[in-house]
Amino acid sequence: MTALDRIPAMDGVLRPWQDPALPVADRVEALLAELTLEEKVGQLGSRWLGNDMQHDLADDAETVNVAPMQDVFAASGTVPLDQAAEHGLGHLTRVHGSAPVTAREGADEVVRLQRAVVERSRLGIPAIVHEECLTGFTTYGATVYPAAIAWGATFDPELVERMAAAIGRDMRAVGVHQGLSPVLDVVRDYRWGRVEETMGEDPYLVSMLGAAYVRGLESAGIIATLKHFAGYSASRAARNHGPVPMGRRELMDMILPTFETAIALGGARSVMNSYSDVDGVPAGADPWLLTEVLREQWGFTGTVVSDYWSIPFLATMHLVAADTAEAGVQALSAGIDVELPDTLGFGPHLVERVRSGEIPESLIDRAARRLLTQKVQLGLLDPDWTPEKSVSGAAGVDLDSPGNRAIARELAERSIVLLDAGDTLPLSPGPRRIAVVGPCADDPRTFMGCYAFPNHVLPRHPGLGLGIEAPSLLHALRAELPDAEIVHERGCDVQGEDRSGFAAALEAARGADLCVVAVGDLAGLFGHGTSGEGCDADDLRLPGVQEDLVAELAATGTPVVAVVVSGRPYALGRVHGGAAGLVQAFMPGEEGGAAIAGVLSGRVQPSGRLPVQIPRGHGGQPGTYLQPPLGTNSQGISNLDPTPLFPFGYGSAYTTFEVGDLRISDAEVPVDGGFGVAVSVRNTGDRAGEEVVQLYLHDLVAQVTRPVRQLTGFARVRLEPGASARVTFEVHADRTAFTGRDLRRIVEPGDIEVSVGTSAADLPCRGTVRLTGAARVVGHDRRLDTPVSVEREGGNDAVQF
Repeated sequence: MTALDRIPAMDGVLRPWQDPALPVADRVEALLAELTLEEKVGQLGSRWLGNDMQHDLADDAETVNVAPMQDVFAASGTVPLDQAAEHGLGHLTRVHGSAPVTAREGADEVVRLQRAVVERSRLGIPAIVHEECLTGFTTYGATVYPAAIAWGATFDPELVERMAAAIGRDMRAVGVHQGLSPVLDVVRDYRWGRVEETMGEDPYLVSMLGAAYVRGLESAGIIATLKHFAGYSASRAARNHGPVPMGRRELMDMILPTFETAIALGGARSVMNSYSDVDGVPAGADPWLLTEVLREQWGFTGTVVSDYWSIPFLATMHLVAADTAEAGVQALSAGIDVELPDTLGFGPHLVERVRSGEIPESLIDRAARRLLTQKVQLGLLDPDWTPEKSVSGAAGVDLDSPGNRAIARELAERSIVLLDAGDTLPLSPGPRRIAVVGPCADDPRTFMGCYAFPNHVLPRHPGLGLGIEAPSLLHALRAELPDAEIVHERGCDVQGEDRSGFAAALEAARGADLCVVAVGDLAGLFGHGTSGEGCDADDLRLPGVQEDLVAELAATGTPVVAVVVSGRPYALGRVHGGAAGLVQAFMPGEEGGAAIAGVLSGRVQPSGRLPVQIPRGHGGQPGTYLQPPLGTNSQGISNLDPTPLFPFGYGSAYTTFEVGDLRISDAEVPVDGGFGVAVSVRNTGDRAGEEVVQLYLHDLVAQVTRPVRQLTGFARVRLEPGASARVTFEVHADRTAFTGRDLRRIVEPGDIEVSVGTSAADLPCRGTVRLTGAARVVGHDRRLDTPVSVEREGGNDAVQF
């Protein structure tokens, strides 16, 4: 008799942990009491069978790791699944995402592995199956949505939520339970390779979009995993995994709010620790971060999972533990519950340490209780659960369905930022000769992030193509402009110093009426790309010789429209100076070609807004917009001017908008009160379009230095030509809270400058509100968002955001 046969009942009676009629907590406690110490420890581990494929690559495959030092851990050897699951297993790692398998093949493998886990262990407890989903479900043939930095450019939480729900439905259909997304790191240095995985440089924008993504994924029954907790994006010199020289106040005000909001407003059920150390303390061994803040202050009840191999890294990289076993003890004590992607630090040695009295069994129970709670919530312990039933949706699932592609197209179109239309955009219709050049012109992989399957895994499997339909910009322009004669030359590669293609590209430009040059990034991993995990930049010059290509094209005299397809903002001062039009596309996904072509032709009204600044010069980093006075242009203090070429929140359109008539409901409010801020926005052009109205606050005098402006609310408003709307923000005094000198978060009395406009640098509406009373300490129950409503003037169609 197998464990599967034993699950339904013993003598016809359900075991308490199998009874759906009982409260979740009661079921978990009943199971926990039944488990041996070895079985409880088994639930804290995982197994990545896909990592074993490292030894089975084709001779012409690129040996590209998909996780840090994957090849090292693969070579060191791992235990067979039946041995790993002898006492039970917490997670199965990337069953669908490690090799190019169809949805049906992946589902069959889930069934095989789950059956092995259930049959091997005494009580037949299934494992949680987790996958990556940073730009969609990271598996072969699944929709590649725009990268997260492009979500930031949409300023559209509702659209991000719809995307995440679609991703979650696809994952759940094929037996997946947990998604390792969203990334809630706030950009602090544009040179960091993982900027493409973030949603921008502003905590409020990232918070609202991140919470929306979580709600979407969780609505499909998938556990959303917030990462990377916390500080990863602020490493010294922007080096991946680098030490973070950040004080606790900056961490609390700039980095932690995104995670707090995604838990409070999104309902996230899992958190993944950061690889980095902050002020010398690695996140994976920090009880202040993982227990005091996350659990005790925020009330988080879900699981903390380790980033891949971050537990052994405590010993091998951070050198805060003597060996992997000690690293496991530190991580468990700090608050990590489950080790991914394989069990190393949370192995059988934990049993020995409990029995020797070195650590209390309560630490094991604490972690196992959290993991088992999620297994109960997922239905894995219900009496009717079977491996086959868990993948019942796989037979009819289309991982790149028309519905998915429609969402991907909408995201792509809304994310593209028109930086400067010049005198060339939109392109005039009719016959003309257009030269389309540049390394991003005919390679759709440049539209995709480093966690998109074509860039993430397929380099190890040459000859398979992309697995999806993804037209390049060249092909999209030929479809968009059927009357134009379009010629193509690559000019140069994304990386490298080879200029041998310049001559042909310049000749093509000279013989054309217009040149479209597409430059930017090709995402990869650990040095196999110009953007992505482990692909950090020395400075913000376009990679390779691309900037020189643009300059020489501009010198031909032919009007040049530059399209930058990138995962980070590059310094475009020189590019802008020679361009007849300038467009920024942040890795817009599989539908990116048509979206960019539509913006260039004018079919698509551009409405993207910058979630990061566009710098003017190559150096002088880091420098996001969130700066105190001395972080801005300080004439007479420093000769260096950090003013960007284009500011945070900026974006142009083929129409014009006017924002004015500021009304603030109250001149004075108590420190526990609130006030309304209303403005009118009008489309003053001759085309319908969307404007993003942005609210910024500034504490004029505070006990610590504060940013001269910080985003506090926003709303996308669509208006027909000549139409106007009234936008009203409801601002609670909590939204002015900051971490004071004693490291307590406070709302302080005093004057608050209120600014409303269309970017951090274009704020025509300004006023002041005075907060009155004594300073008030606030906690996790404070107001974390700014509700906003839009009422069309002349009508009653109020739209709530």
